[in-house]
Amino acid sequence: MNDVADSYFAQEQHVPREEKLEQVLLRCVDRLRQQMPIHGLRNPKIGTAGNRWIYCDGPDWVMSFLSGQYWLAYQLTGDAAFRNAVQARRPDFQTILEHYRYRDHDLGFQFSLHSVADWQLTGDREARDMGLKAAFALLNRFRPEGDYIQAWSPTGPHDRAKAAFANGRMIADTMQNLGLLYWATRETGIREYHEVAEAHAITCANTLVRADDTSFHTFLFDPASGEPLRGETHQGYADQSCWARGQAWLMHGFTQCYVNSGNRAHLDVARRLCAKAEALIGDATLPVWDFNLPDTAEPYIDSSAAAVMASGLLLLSRQDIDPQEAERWYTFAIRLLNGLVDQCDLTCDPQAQGLLAHGAAHVPAGRCDAMLPYGDYYFMEALMRVQGHERFFW
Repeated sequence: MNDVADSYFAQEQHVPREEKLEQVLLRCVDRLRQQMPIHGLRNPKIGTAGNRWIYCDGPDWVMSFLSGQYWLAYQLTGDAAFRNAVQARRPDFQTILEHYRYRDHDLGFQFSLHSVADWQLTGDREARDMGLKAAFALLNRFRPEGDYIQAWSPTGPHDRAKAAFANGRMIADTMQNLGLLYWATRETGIREYHEVAEAHAITCANTLVRADDTSFHTFLFDPASGEPLRGETHQGYADQSCWARGQAWLMHGFTQCYVNSGNRAHLDVARRLCAKAEALIGDATLPVWDFNLPDTAEPYIDSSAAAVMASGLLLLSRQDIDPQEAERWYTFAIRLLNGLVDQCDLTCDPQAQGLLAHGAAHVPAGRCDAMLPYGDYYFMEALMRVQGHERFFW
């Protein structure tokens, strides 16, 4: 029997697990439909202790993740209510395009899941135009002196400390935003979008990814010369620690870059990052929020990191790699998803408004053990990948 056949028959052992996860996915869709009239036009930001949502107050990097969930549900069901709920939010996203102070490196999160998805699933030309405007704005955040995309915007003379912190800084999260740039090249034929995405990814591999395949959350460059200065953290435990969701963004992001570009260097980085995450998680079924915590720190689990990792691992398992390695990543993803279902799944709790408990948004700032809209989105994305879906918005 050849390797392809071996791989095919090896998949048979996963059928019961896939059926279990299919039921969870259907419950996610039911929860979204049930909560739609409660959300109205509001976008979830973070959950409360009672698993109720606190909503975004104006433009926010997380505002698109409910849109993304609605589009996944629309893709699964064809129910126009999900489409209408996203398109009714269009003015909120127009606000970002019209006011520069609302724009940063998270344009990919915001517009891939809102506007690009709309264009891909409905053919709406206005949605396409919004996605291209967002891609152009993201392109213009590129700093050629250091070959990176500036993460946050310096806020000017009224907050000099924040401006000094933000200027010259890239962060791990941006890797998951690059899909917007690759998409813009496919739509327009303009190679500059692709070239900037590639340049940023290469710089990220050379700076954020350490020699031992752990990762910094952020990296600082001299704003004038582009000289690399040092790695730091913003949401992790310490500058030299490894923030779990940062590792997750890189795992998914580098895999996605490979899918978009065919550049095997990105695939190799993704494989290294996934292997390191596997070693750091060990026998556990879910990651703690940072992999280098002292005994005195609370080891909160981060369901959002697990969901992002699981989706990235499933994507990696479908690439041009050895079948045994593909099985390794698939099995790791299923372990994480089973951990989420066993410990974090809220879809059987009629009082909960979201899908997953125990997300760690920003532990040093006190935002931990909560529902998170991005955890919910990537949970659905991963559950759909398990079922064989391949059409997403990155």
